[in-house]
Amino acid sequence: MSTHFTRRTALGSLGGLGLSALSASLPLRALAAGDTTTPGWPTKPISYVVPFTPGGSTDVIGRTLSQKLSETLGQPVVVDNKPGAAGAVGASYVAKAKPDGYTLFGGTISTHAINASLYKNLPYDPVKDFEPVSLVAMLPNVLIVNPALGLNSVADLVALLKRDPTKRYFASSGAGTSTHLAGEMFAELIGVPLTHVAYKGTPPAMMDVVAGQVPFMFDQMTAAVSLVQAGKLKLLAVTTAKRIALAPELPTMMESGIAKFEMSSWQAVYAPKGTPQPIVQRLNAEITKILKMPDVVAKLHDQLGMEIIASTPNELAAHMKSEITRWAELVKKSGATAS
Repeated sequence: MSTHFTRRTALGSLGGLGLSALSASLPLRALAAGDTTTPGWPTKPISYVVPFTPGGSTDVIGRTLSQKLSETLGQPVVVDNKPGAAGAVGASYVAKAKPDGYTLFGGTISTHAINASLYKNLPYDPVKDFEPVSLVAMLPNVLIVNPALGLNSVADLVALLKRDPTKRYFASSGAGTSTHLAGEMFAELIGVPLTHVAYKGTPPAMMDVVAGQVPFMFDQMTAAVSLVQAGKLKLLAVTTAKRIALAPELPTMMESGIAKFEMSSWQAVYAPKGTPQPIVQRLNAEITKILKMPDVVAKLHDQLGMEIIASTPNELAAHMKSEITRWAELVKKSGATAS
């Protein structure tokens, strides 16, 4: 699959996403009343499919949950990375998997919202082919640059892009991802045409930014932390409406002079459609407990800056449908299409 943009129109309306508001409406809790007993399950290893390469935010969450689920369920939960096409390769695989409780999926804003309108021939249906299990977290995106560029602000980057056409490239974790659309929105708002360079996941994209092959990118704070601490990458701004606790000194894109620029990503867990509800409810209950564990909170929230948000399956289903509608409108306005 490849993505191309048929026309460029203002994407400033993306600032109205308001994803951060979800944290106030989705409390961290387990399912209410309901039977979560699952006689005879699990009796063998469970596969947790991550639709991106190892090392990215979805992979980090997948490995964290898998380790804990292995302990609570008494069977190995093994991460299986199946990257490609903004997560569509892995999503399509899980959509066709047997709905017996032995396949889970690390869904994202890309696989279960953006792709539905961006790809003309999506090989799965995010609503009809999956059982929602739980939201996991909201993730702030950040603007990341190569330190060798000597940039200290978003204004510095904009000035560089305006005066030097050879720097007008940005990387992303894949065509059609939220980080890809963040770059397109940035191009529109600053009035400078940029060329998108798509990768099969965050790590290879970041490595090329580190190497200076591509000047900058937008991606989750999660994956950038260690490279920033090592001095190999530099952060210029966060894309959320407010500054984040993990890096309070980092200004927002709007504070940096890019009006209406607000975006966040989200992560969730799904199972193939038809997975027995007792199993879905058991998984939801276990994941909710896991997301409250001190060591998990310390890792995902305190160290990586994720905003942990568990939900009921119904809340995830409602959120996903709302996001599909929202992104369909925004993709239509942008003129973005993918084959």
